[in-house]
Amino acid sequence: MKKFLNILSKPLTIIFLVLVIDQAVKIWIKTTMYLGQEFPVLGNWFYIHFTENPGMAFGMEFGGEWGKLALSLFRIVAVSGIAYVLFTLPKTTPKGLKICGSLILAGAIGNIIDSAFYGVIFNDSFNQLATFFPEGGGYETFLHGRVVDMFWFPLFEGTFPEWFPLWAGEDYLFFRPVFNIADAAISVGIGLIFIFQKRFFKTPAVEVNEEASQSE
Repeated sequence: MKKFLNILSKPLTIIFLVLVIDQAVKIWIKTTMYLGQEFPVLGNWFYIHFTENPGMAFGMEFGGEWGKLALSLFRIVAVSGIAYVLFTLPKTTPKGLKICGSLILAGAIGNIIDSAFYGVIFNDSFNQLATFFPEGGGYETFLHGRVVDMFWFPLFEGTFPEWFPLWAGEDYLFFRPVFNIADAAISVGIGLIFIFQKRFFKTPAVEVNEEASQSE
């Protein structure tokens, strides 16, 4: 069991599993649902809602066709940098930090696959089920595809009170963004680094002091 868990915690294993699950869910959504179609999973709290976004994580966008191309190229450069850092970390690096880096890298790659290839290999999902390699070609060119999102958690909604700054009297919905497995992997990786930053980024002096205190 310990050996199995050790294999699961290796960066390449994490990246492979996240990518397989992410792409399997996206392809299932893309080929079985129309754009905008949804169905409840857990009452009114959790829906599978098919949407696509041309920009960043959680549906955020980045200006126009050139903006989309710039974002895709930036993603590729950023992923290359993250991969280089992750796979050149010293053996003494905490395993937890490597796991977080693997989640972030896998999530970034997952969304790059959508942006780079989905426009080429799928036709559009407006009022139809998408198919692989349609006769008329894909809905976009290379690096201009849209990211598939599907998880929506509208947990509660209401109206901000009149005394509330900036959004007084406006309606709100939590959690409004629709996201995918790749987005979740990135968010979990970044969140865990933030939570455990003191453990992940210990200075040698701190480690020596801790060892000294334990020996005493």
